Amino acid sequence: MRVSQFFISTLKEAPAEAELISHKLMLRAGLIKRLGSGLYTWMPLGLRILRKIENIVREEMDKSGAIELLMPAIQPAELWQETGRWDVFGPQMLKIKDRHEHDFCFGPTHEEIITDIVRRELSSYRQLPLNFYQIQTKFRDEIRPRFGVMRAREFLMKDAYSFHADVESLEETYQLMYQTYDRIFTRLGLIFRAVAADTGAIGGSGSHEFHVLAESGEDAIAFCPDSDYAANIELATSLLPAKTPQKPDAKIQKIHTPGQKTCVDVANFLNLPLQQTIKTLAVTANSKLYLLLLRGDHQLNELKVRKIPFLADFEMASEETILNETGTVPGYIGPVGLATEIVADKAVMEMTNFACGANEEGFHFTQVNFGHDFKKPDHVFDIRNVLAGELSPDGKGNLEIRRGIEVGHIFKLGTKYSEQMKATYLNKLGQKQNCEMGCYGIGISRIVAAAIEQNNDDLGIIFPEAIAPFQLVIIPIGLHKSEQVKSETEKLYNMCTDTNIDVLLDDRDERPGVMFADMELIGIPHRIVLGERGLKQSLVEYKGRADKNVQTIALDKINTFIMTKLCIK
Repeated sequence: MRVSQFFISTLKEAPAEAELISHKLMLRAGLIKRLGSGLYTWMPLGLRILRKIENIVREEMDKSGAIELLMPAIQPAELWQETGRWDVFGPQMLKIKDRHEHDFCFGPTHEEIITDIVRRELSSYRQLPLNFYQIQTKFRDEIRPRFGVMRAREFLMKDAYSFHADVESLEETYQLMYQTYDRIFTRLGLIFRAVAADTGAIGGSGSHEFHVLAESGEDAIAFCPDSDYAANIELATSLLPAKTPQKPDAKIQKIHTPGQKTCVDVANFLNLPLQQTIKTLAVTANSKLYLLLLRGDHQLNELKVRKIPFLADFEMASEETILNETGTVPGYIGPVGLATEIVADKAVMEMTNFACGANEEGFHFTQVNFGHDFKKPDHVFDIRNVLAGELSPDGKGNLEIRRGIEVGHIFKLGTKYSEQMKATYLNKLGQKQNCEMGCYGIGISRIVAAAIEQNNDDLGIIFPEAIAPFQLVIIPIGLHKSEQVKSETEKLYNMCTDTNIDVLLDDRDERPGVMFADMELIGIPHRIVLGERGLKQSLVEYKGRADKNVQTIALDKINTFIMTKLCIK
């Protein structure tokens, strides 16, 4: 491809609304153009990247035995009403009416549609298992679209749905999809982690997220570098070091702590380690007040709390409720002397001689102990976020915590949708049975942004070779002035096209600095520069996008060099 026959539109500065580095660089490199809030046109350069990602995903999905189809983006309300999700999915669903006043939505996902297809087509266990996938546009009406294509309203997604006669078959396909995703993200050239995750609004009995590791990631993930353990921070657990129970050092003391409301403030004021304080959080559920106890240096994990049946719909208690129930204000609540039901984190049960609120404004207790100064907690659960350095739950090493960008998610749906929509089959005994289902998604357009977040420098994007818009760029210096430069450039370009190298020839009549800057911004992995001065010595220059230094290559060796560099046989 010649630049003169293509369309490249780069910017020196990113628009003011761009926040993440990927958003800035995608706009500056001309990969996308903003149409409206959360809506982007994929320009020719960006579309080439999308298609390369699609091709890798499609190849691996086909290799796994999945079958491609394409479902409508616009979906009738009736199917969503069958599963009850028409009303509960929330304002993310864009609802529309046709000219006959019939309700439709712009599909945010396709569980209902594929289940409807299968229930119409499926009759016998002999047809199972089935795994259908599509690569198609989705729409979710984000309340605050931001970060470019990272959290856009319209996006491109690969979604797959599998149907099975039993749980064992579902588990086999689930593991196959896990392995397929591992191959996909490895081929894409990304550093990623698969982590155990919550099933969220999709539902089901288990799931894994696939995260591209990047400091700008919205999600925190915990993993052990010495084992296979990895989980989203919302689900991650750790092993607490065994401690020998200690006896009370002294009697409980009430200390005046004016204005000290947080555990950090109290620890500093009393000259105590933060780990020696208890954080007491008041919450309400089903019109009842509960106290949640955490170690002062730990953070509450709301998802873990909501998995406790009687706290599934908890809310933080209002200041008025706290005052009425405890007689004090937030910042000074504690478990001593209150009849309120107490839920303690597991780590709290290892504590002795700790400090906590005294249920009186301006006062805290020290030297507090369970069973000695107040009753033991009514319930003990894991309700906190793990910390880096804690022992992995498999006991094989210590946890690291990194930021990640979710680019894939796989679910075991079970019979949630098949039961609601009567997607059944006849088993070997001729009995009707609900299909077991799985669901497997990849954010195709989001991968582009995630790859850039992981691979960039001050000059622009550094695309992994598998998804770069072009493999190689040829930059001739003085193309329109030197016959020698023109002749050797054409020879090299023709060699590349003849051997199916994805090459871009920058044949613009521009200053070298402009051409270099544009191609570094765009992120093409390999660059060859031909100039009259070098050609007089039968030399050309090569530079990898991530390389610091330029290499000088003999002109008669450049073809072999390129073929070797690009691993072309």
